[in-house]
Amino acid sequence: MKQLQGFVEKRIKEIKETEVVKQPTEERKTAPIYSGVLKYFPDAIKEVARCSYKGNIQHNPNKKLHWDRSKSGDELDALTRHLLQAGTIDTDGVRHSVKVAWRALANLQKELEQIET
Repeated sequence: MKQLQGFVEKRIKEIKETEVVKQPTEERKTAPIYSGVLKYFPDAIKEVARCSYKGNIQHNPNKKLHWDRSKSGDELDALTRHLLQAGTIDTDGVRHSVKVAWRALANLQKELEQIET
C-alpha cells in the first residue's frame, strides 16, 4: 500500500511540474484535455496508444515504450502512404487509419516543438 501511495504522490508531483499545470487557470481551461479530447475520442485514442505499443515492439524490441525519433522522420510521407490505404488493416493488425492518426500527432508534436525553440 505504501508503494502505491508513493507512486501516486510522485505522479502527482510530476503532473504539477508540467507546463500545462503551470499555466494560469484561465489558460488551462482553454485546453480541456480530458473533456475536449479523451471523452470525444476514447476508442480512437486507445487505438493510437496500441499503435505506439506495437510500433515500439517492432522498432525497439525489449526496450521500454518510447518514441525513437531517429526511426520516425518522414511523418507526412508515412501518413500519406497509410491514408491511401485508409479503411483497411495493415499486416501488423493495426488499421491504416490509426497509423494516419499517429503520424498526424507526431507531425503536429514536431511542429509545435519547432515553434517553442
